Amino acid sequence: MRGRNRGGKFFICCNYTILFITSLLCILPFIHLLAVSFSDSAAVSAGKVVFWPVNFTLKSYSFAFTSGKFVKALLISVLRVTLGCTVNLLLMVLTAYPLSKPKERLMGRNIYMIYFAATMIIGGGLIPTYLIVTRMGLLNSIWALILPSALQVYNMVILMNFIRGLPEEMEEAAMIDGAGQGTILLKIVLPLMKPALATVGLFSIVSHWNDWFSGMIYMQSPELYPLQTYLQGLLKSFEDLMRSSGEDYMQLVSLMNARTGRAAQLFLGAVPVMLIYPFLQKYFTEGLVLGSVKG
Repeated sequence: MRGRNRGGKFFICCNYTILFITSLLCILPFIHLLAVSFSDSAAVSAGKVVFWPVNFTLKSYSFAFTSGKFVKALLISVLRVTLGCTVNLLLMVLTAYPLSKPKERLMGRNIYMIYFAATMIIGGGLIPTYLIVTRMGLLNSIWALILPSALQVYNMVILMNFIRGLPEEMEEAAMIDGAGQGTILLKIVLPLMKPALATVGLFSIVSHWNDWFSGMIYMQSPELYPLQTYLQGLLKSFEDLMRSSGEDYMQLVSLMNARTGRAAQLFLGAVPVMLIYPFLQKYFTEGLVLGSVKG
C-alpha cells in the first residue's frame, strides 16, 4: 500500500474484498457439505447443521466405503482418469509438435489446422458418436469413456502455441549435433513443456473426473458406472441404495439419512481433484525457459 495514492489504495481494498467474498462463496458450500456428512440424521433433519457437525458420527463414511458400489465406481473413475489423461497428453503432444512448425517445414499444415479448427466448431452429434462407439464394440468398456474425447483440440492448440514460443536456437543447436525430431521432442521440448503439460493435464483430469453423461450413455449396467455417473443416480435414489446394502437398514437409518449419505459421498468424490490441484498449481506460471539460451 505504500507509495500509492488514495485511488490506488481504494482499488486494492475493493479488489481484495471481492476476492475474499468470492473465495468464501466457493469454500463455504464444501464446509457445509462436510459438516452434514459428519452429523447424525436427527440434527440434519432438524436443520441444526450449518458449518459445524452436530452429534459427530462417521457412519456415513463407513457406509460409503463398505458399500461395494461406491468403491467400485471410484476405482473405475481412477482408471478412467489415469488412462484418459495419458492418452490425451500423448495425442496432444504428438499433434501439437509437428503443427508448431511453419508451413515451409510441414507440408499441408494449413489444411491440418483448418481440419482441427473445424472440429472445435462443428460436432458430429450424440447419435453418430453413439453409433460409432456401438459398432466398434466399445459399449460397457472403459475405452468408450476415453476414445471419443481422446484428442482435446483446444488443449492441443495451447500446447502448440507454447511450443512455438520456445527459442528456435535450441532446436537448431540440437540438429547441428545430429539429433533427430524424436530426440529433440523427448529430450529438449518435453522437459520445457512442464507448465503447459501440467495445465492441460489438469484440464483433462477434471474433464474425465466430472463427466457423468458418458457413463450413463455408454454403460448399460450400473455396476460399470464411473463415480460421477454413480453419484448422479445416487442423488435420486439413495434410499433404494441403502435398502440394497448388506447392512441392517433399520440400524443404519437410525444414525444417517439420505442427506448425510449423499453429503459424505459427494465430498469424497471431490477430494481427489482438490488434492491434485495444489501439486500442479506451481507449474501454471510460465518462464521456465528464461535464460536457457545465452546471447
